[in-house]
Amino acid sequence: MDNSWANTKPFEMEDEVKKNQKSLKEMKVDKKSNAYLGINDEIKKWLIFLPLIAELRDDGMRPRHWNSIREKVGVQFADPQTLALRDIYNLNLNKFQEDVEDITEQAKQEAKMEKTLKKLTEIWKDVKFSFQQMKGSDVQLLRLTEEDFEMLEEHQVQVQAMTASRYLATFEEEIIKWQKQLGEVSNIVTLISDVQRTWSFLESLFMHS
Repeated sequence: MDNSWANTKPFEMEDEVKKNQKSLKEMKVDKKSNAYLGINDEIKKWLIFLPLIAELRDDGMRPRHWNSIREKVGVQFADPQTLALRDIYNLNLNKFQEDVEDITEQAKQEAKMEKTLKKLTEIWKDVKFSFQQMKGSDVQLLRLTEEDFEMLEEHQVQVQAMTASRYLATFEEEIIKWQKQLGEVSNIVTLISDVQRTWSFLESLFMHS
């Protein structure tokens, strides 16, 4: 209990607690006695507490998520990384299981969004078009490579999925921005294609007939 909670091994500890629970059930004692009921309740508390520890140690947890934990439990505790296991245990997280699980799930989903948005920024900082010479002409046709166009469609789907997420709020402004920007790229590519296709038809019709 005095060790850093961040360095605990919750899954190994959970296995030990389950062994204790099994041993307790196998004891030939009065199952209604205060001692039995008290130990059983403590075991149940640990079986809820340990999985929550594993969730709270997720890399997606940010200060804003810890502030949400503080708000839910009603305790203004210090930097989590400085706390001992006893400090986390005394927060009685088992009483707020659903709230804690919702906050940690939010952290995980927001971490995925953050990663996707960083990837979009890196990939689409420049939109690179290629040129293809039109057959029988010196004219160069402008196009987005097939690979890049497929990637564009894929990223539009990813952004659309994020707009439908219940955890949208934190990155809503940036996500909406990307939805608009990728949509504009797609519209421009389509427009360029339409113009060049029409021009190619007319050029063939009027110049080579």
